[in-house]
Amino acid sequence: MATLSSRANGANRLETSRQEQGAYRNHAPVQREGLRKTLRIFWNMLFHKPRNTRPAGAIPVQPLSREQLLAAPNHSVFRLGHSTVLLKLRDKFWITDPVFAERASPVQWAGPKRFHQPPISLEELPALEAVILSHDHYDHLDHQTVLKLADKTRCFLTPLGVGDTLIKWGVPADKVRQLDWWQGTEVAGIRFVATPSQHFSGRGLFDGNSTLWASWVMLDGATRIFFSGDTGYFDGFKRIGQQYGPFDLTLMETGAYNVDWPHVHMQPEQTLQAHIDLKGRWLLPIHNGTFDLSMHAWYEPFDRILELAWERSIAITTPQMGQAFNLEQPQRGTPWWLDVESIAAPAPLNSL
Repeated sequence: MATLSSRANGANRLETSRQEQGAYRNHAPVQREGLRKTLRIFWNMLFHKPRNTRPAGAIPVQPLSREQLLAAPNHSVFRLGHSTVLLKLRDKFWITDPVFAERASPVQWAGPKRFHQPPISLEELPALEAVILSHDHYDHLDHQTVLKLADKTRCFLTPLGVGDTLIKWGVPADKVRQLDWWQGTEVAGIRFVATPSQHFSGRGLFDGNSTLWASWVMLDGATRIFFSGDTGYFDGFKRIGQQYGPFDLTLMETGAYNVDWPHVHMQPEQTLQAHIDLKGRWLLPIHNGTFDLSMHAWYEPFDRILELAWERSIAITTPQMGQAFNLEQPQRGTPWWLDVESIAAPAPLNSL
């Protein structure tokens, strides 16, 4: 296992994670939801879903094969769904928060169900140099996906504590590298730095915030990529931008937001501001279009972030699932979601 003591130049002046009574904390205090509000949120999610939180028509997916990926040029980026992004850098493959399960849930008979199938199967994926994980929530850390990827993955990069979960599942310990905020490690010539985010963690009733959450900086020579993971808006984006920006591409959470949880997910206006804080060049919105995790229309994150980016003359790309985006020849993509038929009634309970 590589040493985790190495830090990027100057990053040791920045605050690492904090633990209080065995639980990790955000740098900025985040208001805890009371029991009454939490129950109300769950009740509304189950029984008062508004219209159009799930598509009725098929989400367009461009199928991928191993041969296509092997032939793709470096600096190719493929969105596979939700926050799962496959990157080709230095003739090797890297993937963020891989979730290939039918549902983002501890069980596969209930919970948020996929809108579309992944553009490529786990079996067809080429060997992976690294899996980059942001935190342990079910829509980002998928047990069965991790186990199936373990044999074809050189290493797993995780925030503190998440790697312990992987090892308990059977991933060899020598494949796991766990990092604190502002710690870095190198894999196949690419530098990865775990940077702060504002979120929370937990996979059960009694493990809240026992593992850390993080965003990630990827430094491939002169190419710089940022992966937000899940986060609310906070001043950490400016610090990351000052330390590592400008970024050629930001993979930014844009979806599953709601006024009832403002501190842990960003509204589209905040996503755009975070991209600006990071000194981003191209913005690729993620965390949308695959699972129903909030009360907004499934297409709303795309509509809002696209309009905001156009108003500010921000370069934004919205590729279809499986469609290649290349940093050497970037293209904006198309508003593909406008052609997808939407449900005109509340979603049934068995789709939640």
